[in-house]
Amino acid sequence: MTSPAQFIRQVKQEVAKITWLPRNDVLRGTFVVIVASVVLAAFLFCVDLSFARVVSWIIGG
Repeated sequence: MTSPAQFIRQVKQEVAKITWLPRNDVLRGTFVVIVASVVLAAFLFCVDLSFARVVSWIIGG
């Protein structure tokens, strides 16, 4: 069984092995995700609006 102090030392050793991405790469990736989310949301809004109008027209309301 591992003591809490030994566990914390092991965690610090493992965290030291992590290679972090450069800041520019993280910002670029974040920007791409935000833009893609906005584009997808706009597309889904248009599809939903179109379906709502078609259903409304079929029902006659």
